[in-house]
Amino acid sequence: MIRDALLAFGVVMAGATQLSVPGSPFGYGELFLTLWIMLSIGRILAGGRIEFTSAFTNLAGFWLAMTATLAFGTIVAYLTTVLYTTGLIHDTEAYLLLACITCLMAAEPDAHRHLRRSGWWLIAIANTSLAIQVIQGWGWIPRTGVESWYWDRFRGWSENPNQLALYCAIFGMLALHLATTTSNRWGRSVGIACVFFTFYVGRLTKSDAFLYTSILTYLTFLGLQIRTWLKTAGAKISLPRQALILLLIGSVPLTMSITPYVLSEASILESFAKSLTKDKGGEATAETAELRLYLWNAALEKGARSGSLGLGPGPHVGRPPTWDRQYDALTRPFEAHNTILDLYTQGGLISVLALVWIVSAAVASAWRAKLDALLALMVSIVIFSMPHLVIRHPIVWFAITFCLVAGTPRAFRQRLIPVEAV
Repeated sequence: MIRDALLAFGVVMAGATQLSVPGSPFGYGELFLTLWIMLSIGRILAGGRIEFTSAFTNLAGFWLAMTATLAFGTIVAYLTTVLYTTGLIHDTEAYLLLACITCLMAAEPDAHRHLRRSGWWLIAIANTSLAIQVIQGWGWIPRTGVESWYWDRFRGWSENPNQLALYCAIFGMLALHLATTTSNRWGRSVGIACVFFTFYVGRLTKSDAFLYTSILTYLTFLGLQIRTWLKTAGAKISLPRQALILLLIGSVPLTMSITPYVLSEASILESFAKSLTKDKGGEATAETAELRLYLWNAALEKGARSGSLGLGPGPHVGRPPTWDRQYDALTRPFEAHNTILDLYTQGGLISVLALVWIVSAAVASAWRAKLDALLALMVSIVIFSMPHLVIRHPIVWFAITFCLVAGTPRAFRQRLIPVEAV
């Protein structure tokens, strides 16, 4: 119970990058996650059991591939370019921490029960901390050492609004999963309330990625729920089921018939879409899109010049032309702000394939377990990873491990017997 709560607290506080332990360069998230790792290793050394599940072997294989590609990429960078040790050390520490956390989570006896318990702790701690951040943001309590706003965008305790938006997107889907899979009425009510509250905080960040991710994610969940309902209904004839089938059948000709009217009002739809963005599609949105395109093209060139072998951990993209207009606080080199392209510059093509494989395994696991909210959760991570680098965040790997463990067949779990018992 204590370790489950400690893990949840560490994952949540990992997003509070403005807060740091006094007298230390590390944040509270790193501190509590390190304590959880030490307790987990101590349990194993004391004779505790571990389980070699498919989730564990998948994660161990992924991190083994990442270690090899990043190490080889570092050698390539040392021989061909200038190494920036700050980014190298930062990313190496982050990957090492994440590898330990994910493998130890998956190797826990009865990992699904422990992760589910940690999930409940996580949404409780997350929503409590988000409530405190919002109260601080509106100035109702003091904000000592914290800048809650980035201009007009809310960032709470995070370094930037996009980081908080990522955490809100995953918090909401985890809450939705727990709410839809519990038999406790109060738990279901709390979970649904957390979904709405995290969405509210996410919108305060004015993150366009959060808006698009939320829309697509909840539409995906709704579609999966309709599919599940129709499938489980079987041959049972009911008025709601017949009405839904007729609606789905009639949706195709209905869509075709209203298409000319929709196209004629395209300007209205465009204005509505722009009104949802952080500055209503103005200059800031155009400059952000310009910056993204430059960074993505530069990342592709960097990766190709390395022979698709990568250049090791850390950012590798050069100074963008928009430096004089915005983002003056950024230091060189830059990240590509795309998970696939950033990983391509770090570990090359093999690391990208490894990431695609582990994400696909998590999606397949959630599909096998017939957990619609977890499938939608993976959709949200994939969409959010397009304009951002997300694989260094513990919350992302907590979600991926959660999905991998959820679909692990319990009948085929192999247990490692402690040496003392042999």
